[in-house]
Amino acid sequence: MKAIVALLLACASLTAVSAQAQELKIGYVDGERVLRDSDAARRSQARLEAEFAKREKELNDQNAALRAQAEKLDRDSPTLSEAEKTRRQRELVEIDRDLQRKKRAFDEDLAQRKNEELQSIAERANRAIKAIGDAGHYDIILQDQLVAYYSARVDITKKVIDALNSDAK
Repeated sequence: MKAIVALLLACASLTAVSAQAQELKIGYVDGERVLRDSDAARRSQARLEAEFAKREKELNDQNAALRAQAEKLDRDSPTLSEAEKTRRQRELVEIDRDLQRKKRAFDEDLAQRKNEELQSIAERANRAIKAIGDAGHYDIILQDQLVAYYSARVDITKKVIDALNSDAK
């Protein structure tokens, strides 16, 4: 009799565990898609382009002027004295060095601003994910590289993008 009761208790506990496992609600968010497709990401990209367009144009203009000076030196080289060639070559090297320094500073500033913008979007996306998780009674929401496979049934990326887009309006 005790064996039968133990067997019934074991079956009941397996049924309860099975029922709980079926109620587990999992979601997945494609962070790359959020950073690419959301209105916040598009506005951020437009802000960065506007903020850095003038400096980028100046760098491109300076680079074009340097190339033009180098081509002029190549053309004039046969008629120039050695001293004049050396002076112009040093001048070009200095201009190039200055241009490279400005380019590195530009790249560093742009990278820093991109990181700031991405951090802001990521924070807002995380708040949206938490809100969707709470409202949708999700047990787990996974994101990006941590996932080897996910079904479209658990993909809530569109909900996150919609939440970010409606949050911005």
